[in-house]
Amino acid sequence: MEKFFKLKENGTSVKIEFIAGITTFVTMAYIIMVNPAMLATPFEGTDMYDKVFNGVFFATCLSAFLGTFLMGVLAKLPFAQAPGMGMNAFFTYTVMLGMGYSYEASLAMVFISGALFILITLCSFREKIVMAIPKNIKVAISVGIGLFLAFIGFQDAGLIVGNESTMVSLVDFSTFSENPVACWGAILAFFGIVLTTVLYKKKVTGSILISIFVVTILGIFTGNTVFDGFQINFGAQVKDFADVSLFACFRGFRELFMGSSVGQAILTLIMLIITFSMVDMFDTIGTLYGTASQANMLDENGDPINLDKSMMCDSIGTAAGAILGTSTCTTFVESASGIAAGGRTGLASLVTAACFAVCLFLSPIAGVIPTCATAPALIFVGVLMAKNFAKIDMDDMRSAVPAFLTFLMIP
Repeated sequence: MEKFFKLKENGTSVKIEFIAGITTFVTMAYIIMVNPAMLATPFEGTDMYDKVFNGVFFATCLSAFLGTFLMGVLAKLPFAQAPGMGMNAFFTYTVMLGMGYSYEASLAMVFISGALFILITLCSFREKIVMAIPKNIKVAISVGIGLFLAFIGFQDAGLIVGNESTMVSLVDFSTFSENPVACWGAILAFFGIVLTTVLYKKKVTGSILISIFVVTILGIFTGNTVFDGFQINFGAQVKDFADVSLFACFRGFRELFMGSSVGQAILTLIMLIITFSMVDMFDTIGTLYGTASQANMLDENGDPINLDKSMMCDSIGTAAGAILGTSTCTTFVESASGIAAGGRTGLASLVTAACFAVCLFLSPIAGVIPTCATAPALIFVGVLMAKNFAKIDMDDMRSAVPAFLTFLMIP
């Protein structure tokens, strides 16, 4: 293990990598339940809802396991993959509900975009696009990703809420009697931020993970941590996965390329595939640069190490995810939480991958940890990533303006 991952050379250990892998999994475990629910939305009120949910659940766990495992053994980096939020919404609400494509046809588009990515990655075209980005923009991307993480964390925690006048505002504790669980969630999240900060300052190993579990336990007494839904029917889930999701993308090709308006269909298809491809590419680029900058995993040119292999893992993950039955897989920005916990090698990714594999059999456990427990991790990682902005020369407007717009527009 030492020889393969070079733990000492990277300033880490098996213990640190294990904690980092668990931390990454815990902060992104929400995708296991959220992704199936979203992709099954078009089938609400029908007999197909449960079948699609079960199929996508298996596809989510398996694609996350495969993509993250590849990151660990091929790229040897502490990045995790799973079906991306945003792309699954585009898949569901725009392509399926908005444009009327079936689940199978939508998967076929994702598969084509993944195959296209594999091709341009093999040709190093994707890597050349990444390396063409100016240095100040690369730095600003990492800061923007940090702000984006923190913003998600504040939303998940309920510390900020929607406001018609100002877009967002702080939680209103005057509504405590009406919605005590939400208010307690905000309080617990704030406590989690303080606890994480203190433990990190004291150099306690696994400070982020400790905070997550402490807040989860406290949430039992406030109603934020619930144990509902512990029903496991593994046999039925496997059958639904095999019948509905597995290889469904290949059944979708017939719908895409047959019909009376073939020309119009192909034009629409090309535009949708480009959309899937471009969003995935820049999402991955931002995540790789943001997380790699935080961990000083950059080469002499300021680019993430093993960039070509990371891109290939991401491409394979997207194509494989489509075959399994889920929307575009991408490198998760929540990987930053594991890196903040000390993860520096692919061993952390293998631990995260193993957690996804276990969830195939113990799915309800992943839903126990409340968002108010994981939100502080995202906010704290945002703090760590924001320090990179000090590297930008704010006296030179040629650097300052594009860098400022980059980090501001990401969130």
